[in-house]
Amino acid sequence: MDEAIEFGTDGWRAELSEFTTPRVRMVAQGIADYLREEADRAGHTVAVGYDARETSPGFAADVTEVLTSNGFNVLLSERDCPTPVTAYTIVNQNLAGAVAITASHNPPEYNGIKFIPDDGAPALPEVTEAIESHLREPDPLPAEEHGVYREDDFIEPYQENAFMLTNANLNDLTVVYDAMHGSGRGVTDELLELAGADVHKRRCEYDPTFGGSSPEPSAENLEGLVEAVEEHDADIGIANDGDADRIAVVTPERGFLNENLFFAALYDYLLEYNDGPAVRSVSTTFLIDRIAEAHGEEVYETPVGFKWVAQAMGEHDALIGGEESGGFSIRDHVREKDGVLIGLLAAVMTAERPIDERVDDILDTHGEIYQDRRSIDCPDARKEPVVAALDSQLPDTVAGVAVERVNDADGFKILLEDGSWLLVRPSGTEPKLRVYAESDSQERIETLLAAGVDLVEPLV
Repeated sequence: MDEAIEFGTDGWRAELSEFTTPRVRMVAQGIADYLREEADRAGHTVAVGYDARETSPGFAADVTEVLTSNGFNVLLSERDCPTPVTAYTIVNQNLAGAVAITASHNPPEYNGIKFIPDDGAPALPEVTEAIESHLREPDPLPAEEHGVYREDDFIEPYQENAFMLTNANLNDLTVVYDAMHGSGRGVTDELLELAGADVHKRRCEYDPTFGGSSPEPSAENLEGLVEAVEEHDADIGIANDGDADRIAVVTPERGFLNENLFFAALYDYLLEYNDGPAVRSVSTTFLIDRIAEAHGEEVYETPVGFKWVAQAMGEHDALIGGEESGGFSIRDHVREKDGVLIGLLAAVMTAERPIDERVDDILDTHGEIYQDRRSIDCPDARKEPVVAALDSQLPDTVAGVAVERVNDADGFKILLEDGSWLLVRPSGTEPKLRVYAESDSQERIETLLAAGVDLVEPLV
């Protein structure tokens, strides 16, 4: 039996055995009904973008056909392109919204579909739930009421805006860029080159299998990038995931740079020229709070999921929003995580001052921070009961330190009197529970994570 079509943390994703043409067309009809009935945008234009997977152009064509047969005009990207580029196209051309065909960092046997509303920010649950309620077989209007589609270049207008936002001048900077065979190829690297950088390219060839692995910019998948930065004596290495909405950074001294440290460095850099609060998810480092406090700024904490970060960015006019998984956006840009723009900004920041030097100063000033996480297998049906059981069994101490308070915005974040914390939350994308910990030493992290696993595993 087919699994239900459900929009998770960032759209609906599934293996191709479930992610089929008839089901994609049902989602497209649900989006058309939502736009017509809920958003009252009938007759307006919708952008359709897609990633570098072999099946993505065909699914994008299916979505285009359903939308046009429902009376919408469609701008279809002329090539696979980063999801944030599709999001920017909405705002740049005042569109009703966009559909992106992408499974992001998932393996090549997956695909996915997400709807992006007219503000370019991720869809909130009330939008995706409305789309789910409209799922049905395509129901075309009479032929004379059909819309039209045309292919369009989404990338060049985006690049022009990226230069305006960053004032990029990267002469004398050497960068290694790793596209992981995703949609950042020919986009992020081209931006860096146009800004004057000497760019060495890795995995920038079209390969819909992503080299036989997942286009996930994790430390283990970027060992080659670390080696290439050393080989070319590069100032920075930059990688994007499959749809280029996330970024990973490699530095000459640290190699793979923990995303929390990159977030801290980027916020510190932006505060040299601007002011404003930061938004971070509950799983993201308190180092952001320490930097903000030193500048008289606020930090707003959200549940995991960039849709919540984006919402808070809008509410608080935030200078930056980010997550420890490598998703970031900045003020005056679309509130969608953007690995392309942030990649360019990372290079601009490096051209001014080496990131390693900036991170050293941050840690010297604000103290060392270590963070890690563990995953516990947990069927989706058990997640809610486990969280409910944990609510009644929260401890007064963890690993010998008293609990100061508990934040239940997303699972349970247990804040301890020594400034460390432990977070337990259900994954929104996998049948797992996540256990995160942050403290001032790696040894303490291991102790906290072990305590967290011991606390949760008996409840699964």
